[in-house]
Amino acid sequence: MKWDREEISSFIGTIGVAMLIASGVRYSIQGELLTTSKALLIVGGAFVLVAVVLGFRAIVRAFSGRTAQQGTNTTILTLAVIAILAVINFVGFRHHKTFDLTTEKLYTLSDQTRNIVSGLKQDLTVARFDKTPNTSFDDLMAEYKALSPHFKYQFVDPQQKPEVAQDFGATHMGDVVVAYGIRKDHLDAGARGQLGEEDVTGAIVKVTSGDVKEVCFVTGHGEKSLTDGSPDGFTQVDAGLKKENYATKTINLIAENGVPADCSVVVIAGPKQSYYPQETAMLGKFLDAGGEALIMLDPATDPKLDDLFQAWNVALGSNVVVDASGMGQLFGGGPIIPVVQDFGASPITKGFQGSVAFFPLARTASIADKSKSIPQTVELLKTSERSFTIPKLEVGQKKISFDSKTDKIGPLSLGVAANRKVSDKDARLVVIGNSQFAANPWISQQRNGDLFFNTIDWLTQDENLISIRPKSATNRRVTLSEAQSAALHWLNLVFLPGLIIFSGVYIWWKRR
Repeated sequence: MKWDREEISSFIGTIGVAMLIASGVRYSIQGELLTTSKALLIVGGAFVLVAVVLGFRAIVRAFSGRTAQQGTNTTILTLAVIAILAVINFVGFRHHKTFDLTTEKLYTLSDQTRNIVSGLKQDLTVARFDKTPNTSFDDLMAEYKALSPHFKYQFVDPQQKPEVAQDFGATHMGDVVVAYGIRKDHLDAGARGQLGEEDVTGAIVKVTSGDVKEVCFVTGHGEKSLTDGSPDGFTQVDAGLKKENYATKTINLIAENGVPADCSVVVIAGPKQSYYPQETAMLGKFLDAGGEALIMLDPATDPKLDDLFQAWNVALGSNVVVDASGMGQLFGGGPIIPVVQDFGASPITKGFQGSVAFFPLARTASIADKSKSIPQTVELLKTSERSFTIPKLEVGQKKISFDSKTDKIGPLSLGVAANRKVSDKDARLVVIGNSQFAANPWISQQRNGDLFFNTIDWLTQDENLISIRPKSATNRRVTLSEAQSAALHWLNLVFLPGLIIFSGVYIWWKRR
């Protein structure tokens, strides 16, 4: 086989161009022109130069014939397309518009944020003190600014304007301060390392709201502790409430002779011992005066709160709920961890449909008499049709079966929200047949945290705070077996590149 001058020129030129491209790719990745990149650049340039010299006559002939005219038309068309794209980019830059295509609308401000910011009555300023811009945070602030003329955002270099940093109380690079009149709140990115909508809106609530409301946790009966960092503790609850501008404290009903006057909400979280009759009467008196309470009770305990529940038309089951649907196994749970997908029509669970919540070892809590209209009651949490109750769960019990004589088939209610007018006040009570859903390992799972904090917001009648917490993306990862992973590796590493190279060589060979 004998190659002519033009074929040699074309071959050498192709290799030269490939070397130049490889050099450019390596430079863009490494950020500097290292030895290998320099060698590829020099040798590739030399090959291209040799190809031009060897194929000079063919190049001149190409530009003087009909092909040259077609090339000119192609060049003009290419330039026109580039010009159109440039105009489109310019218009897009001048009239900025973004679209959130995520299923969960992860990058769209919540309705609650929109209501809070659009309702500002005077100027509120968010100031970020740093030397370099933060594109994601600046874009977020642009969305906030579009909601209200009273929302202001400043990016300040504290070294150039130390007086502004002093006025806002900023002491470190990266400080973000929210100021509303004389009130200021310093934002902390925490473990996530970046600030988002929940942080900014939470700070706005802090500086614009009046009094800090007290959430009181009853102690003395083995309830879950706000200082217990174990899997049975409530330290995450404590941190979350404080982040939403609530104060927390513990109370002992006997020692305090009732519910203290500064308690906005009373929380009973999984007591292991019964309440004394006088304590039950104290809780009833608090609710009858227009108070609010959240009571979370686990199976195999008798809190002796029957009189209170009867007055509020709540039926607490002496049972354990079993979920035989298999849904719990998909999320790493079992049949004694009921999964709830059916949520009642309440501000507490607004927007929950399509998501799930977990209740490790739960009992039923339902409406006692559905014909009664006072108090107004809603069953918040419904299990699937494939759930049922059992009287109790024995230690080491492996086989769980349904007995139609003693057990009840699903759907089953695990929680009730009730409210009624007391003079000019709106007394509210929520009863949930499980407390572990809000414990440290579980509160971050799916809708568990939203359920707890939304309940507190509803009880304190701060419903504008409901559901402003960060949205999480749906897990769409594909899990491959070892064999599938190896097959995909060889497909990407060997087969596809080999097929492309073979096709290129074959086409070149046929056209030569």
